[in-house]
Amino acid sequence: MKILVALTYYRPHVSGLTIYVERLAQALVDRGHDVTVLTSQYDPNLPKDDNQGGVRIRRVPVAMRVSKGVIMPTIGLEATREVAVHDVVSLHLPQLDAAGIALRGRLLRRPTLLTYHSDLQLPPGVVNRAADAVVSAANRLSGVLAHQVVAYTRDFATHSPFLSRHLHKLTVIPPPVEVAEPEKEFADQLAHLVKGRFPVIGMAARLATEKGVEHLLGALPAIRQRFPNAHILFAGPYENVLGETEYARRLGPQLAAVEDCWSFLGTLTPAQMTAFYDRCDVTVLPSINNTETFGLVQIESMLRGTPVVASDLPGVRQPVMTTGMGKITPIGDHGAIAEAIIDVADHPERYACDRDELEATYLPGKVAEAYETLINGLFTRLGHKRTR
Repeated sequence: MKILVALTYYRPHVSGLTIYVERLAQALVDRGHDVTVLTSQYDPNLPKDDNQGGVRIRRVPVAMRVSKGVIMPTIGLEATREVAVHDVVSLHLPQLDAAGIALRGRLLRRPTLLTYHSDLQLPPGVVNRAADAVVSAANRLSGVLAHQVVAYTRDFATHSPFLSRHLHKLTVIPPPVEVAEPEKEFADQLAHLVKGRFPVIGMAARLATEKGVEHLLGALPAIRQRFPNAHILFAGPYENVLGETEYARRLGPQLAAVEDCWSFLGTLTPAQMTAFYDRCDVTVLPSINNTETFGLVQIESMLRGTPVVASDLPGVRQPVMTTGMGKITPIGDHGAIAEAIIDVADHPERYACDRDELEATYLPGKVAEAYETLINGLFTRLGHKRTR
């Protein structure tokens, strides 16, 4: 099949959504499909046409930014061309342009499925409120036009204002997760960095409002009272994160106050991320709202044998609930986060799971197979013909 995948940002932009789509696209190519990713040229230095691992990438020039979004005047033309030469359209929301692409899928009789990754909740402000309203309206129209909707978990779907409207055409497919072999040189660097420190607490995320970094900061005093040598390793973008300048500025004084026990590692390669999980005694996902719907990093951490402390958010709580490999805490509760981290550090033997079973559930090839089955079912149900 020729599959068109559309999303606002793609690699090298780092987020759970871009990592998800990269893994899915590569797995579909590995299964013999032709995959094109239609996305924004959010960085003008990126090539308009690219190929990564057999995945064709078509980046559309950006005229301007609005909050975390982009305006691409030629996206309609590009979408019309690409939809016409593909068999199926796979949209990944939130995405401002998804409604127009979904409409083209309908008009050109292409099975159109929509994977909903998160609700959109932008920081306060007049511009952000306007952007939120426009994207939400576009998302709603996309949901109506799509033939099928995909979510990570039914837990999140039933609590999402968007997905709960489309439960009649919902398919739950777990997200694709894989971990590379650890990079030894980086593992040695981390070992030197945290020598004599315990517990080593990991957080893998962007420095972004929805990630709840301030709540891990708030939990630190209690953690350090129990473990004076505790250390935080923060893996992920933390400087000049799109749309998060004010958030970073606000957290600046708190982060400066704990620089003796907090290390920013920046964006890591997959092999470095594995070394990161191996070095941590526990990882933390203190997210605060429904822009976080699962947290791929939880499964990555568990696959390396490292327990997780996660917020009690729909979807986000599912990895811990289904594996028992960690603890769930109330959203934004500093004290509960501290208690959970201390308990996991004190009793790691209580928080283990069958890692072979976990890996089998989230293998990218397994996820791609589920998408393939869904798409073939749509062709049968709709009576549409492939382009070749």
